[in-house]
Amino acid sequence: MMINSLNIIVPLKNEEKIIENLIEKLNPILNKIDKKTTVTLIDDHSTDDTLKILKEKEQKFNFIKAYKNENESGFGNALKFGIQKNQDDAVIIYMGDCSDAPEDIIEYVKFLDEGYDCVFGSRFIKNSNLNDYPIVKLIFNRLANNFIRILFLIKYNDITNAFKAYRKEVIKNCYPIISQHFNINAELSLKSIIRGYKYKIIPISWSNRKKGISKFHIKEMSNRYFFTILYIFLEKILLRKDINKDKDN
Repeated sequence: MMINSLNIIVPLKNEEKIIENLIEKLNPILNKIDKKTTVTLIDDHSTDDTLKILKEKEQKFNFIKAYKNENESGFGNALKFGIQKNQDDAVIIYMGDCSDAPEDIIEYVKFLDEGYDCVFGSRFIKNSNLNDYPIVKLIFNRLANNFIRILFLIKYNDITNAFKAYRKEVIKNCYPIISQHFNINAELSLKSIIRGYKYKIIPISWSNRKKGISKFHIKEMSNRYFFTILYIFLEKILLRKDINKDKDN
């Protein structure tokens, strides 16, 4: 079933230098998508002028909705706030650092229209393009994602990546969403998979940010990711019948 409307949700924290570039990159892509499209920009308790600039852009562009995260600070909390505001048929999670290629959004929409419930981008499959990924983060990324892939017996090898698309009803069935930080990326995709939703994996392009500072810190996130993976794995094993019943309803 084709989607009629799309919401691109972008959490932002202290990204005043990137917002202009973000909108410049997204704007021409929106013109190529024959859908009602909203770009929801969520300020995650920034200490710079991020929120002020977002409100200015909201006044200038009718496709932008700007909010301040009313939850506690954290990428996951900001994303959940954006999801709560969503009224469209599907959601695409997009990183505010402009590391993801906006052209890939067109492919996401294409496969949603073909009937997939979720579309997951991978930076580590044939025809993907990875540029200037920090070597230490790359090592930890590959170790973590391969561990997850083996544990859950899945082919998808970039679970921790944020850039993904979901139909609205898929995210609704992922509640309660417990992650408050970047581990939400793993939680949403793994819950979608174990609930049996139909997903498509596509190659995407990624380039390291040119401005600003990354908010992802390996030491802080490792325990959070481990807890998330363990929680969903136990859910898969112990609540299999309940999960299938909820999806059918």
